[in-house]
Amino acid sequence: MNAPSNISAQTQNRKADHIRICLEEDVQSHQITNGLERYRFTHCCLPELNHNDIDISTTFLGKHLGAPLLISSMTGGTEQAGIINQRLAQVAQDYKIAMGVGSQRVAVEKPQVADTFAVRKYAPDVLLFANLGAVQLNYKYGLDECLRVVDILEADALILHINPLQECIQPQGDTNFRGLLDKISKLCLKLSIPVIAKEVGNGISAAIAQKLIAAGVAAIDVAGAGGTSWAKVESERAESPLQRRLGMTFADWGLPTAECITTIRAIAPDVPLIASGGLRHGLDVAAAIALGADIAGLAMPFLQAAATSETAVAELAEVLIAEITTVLFCTGNTTLYQLKHSGSLQRIE
Repeated sequence: MNAPSNISAQTQNRKADHIRICLEEDVQSHQITNGLERYRFTHCCLPELNHNDIDISTTFLGKHLGAPLLISSMTGGTEQAGIINQRLAQVAQDYKIAMGVGSQRVAVEKPQVADTFAVRKYAPDVLLFANLGAVQLNYKYGLDECLRVVDILEADALILHINPLQECIQPQGDTNFRGLLDKISKLCLKLSIPVIAKEVGNGISAAIAQKLIAAGVAAIDVAGAGGTSWAKVESERAESPLQRRLGMTFADWGLPTAECITTIRAIAPDVPLIASGGLRHGLDVAAAIALGADIAGLAMPFLQAAATSETAVAELAEVLIAEITTVLFCTGNTTLYQLKHSGSLQRIE
């Protein structure tokens, strides 16, 4: 009889651990990068533009965004996480940028923490993404649970995050991924909102993206390697030497973000595409968009800012917007569409 409460307690503790570890420990990839350093913008010293005319707004999944930015899925389920999500949501509203929340499994298991995810009241106009682990579809989750997390957030789309490496290393990880594609396909048919497939930092290959799109997924978040390593995060939480060893061995496993963008674009030129994974500033965002992404997600920079104050989050948003705008100005482009089609980003041989 106590099993469900024990499970929810474990999930809630894991949420708290993840925030602490990401903020206090070195869990960044070091041997693998996001791949964007292999590209360089061609500087235009005579842009023939008025800086004030530059427009970095865009549309994603039918919703207008003031900038091509996503506050990537991070957290929820604890008091600290609730404060972080509130700060993020308020800034997302002010700057009209998209936001995702962390896995809402804990809110399904423990409904009393659902309010730590329920940020719509702070962000009434924002593109908001609910979030569940795809593997939970093999662990008694179905349409009802997905609808529940969507309702908690009043979400515009549902992220299904796909994280086989993390589950291999995580204590009590869920590692039965058999038959998931078919279940994802059936869910896409039943849900009235778009489903986004997202990795958690190891990347989505073109071959898998093609299968997910065929299954009915509306958008892809590549979440490539080069940023936070969830293998290293779970290694910090290890309950055995084996788990710790696995986490360190696979600390730099995955596909670089830039490679994911270019290879997926080659086979799916029109799919809505989110670039995330190791992006740290607006120059990275602009490069990802020039490579073919539609918007770009950042997690760690926003987490660090939100752990400090709402003001710090707003200052970060201002800096990112200024950096993206500067790239457009110094490449002679007025809009993101022009940037993407300008050929101003060149691969360094």
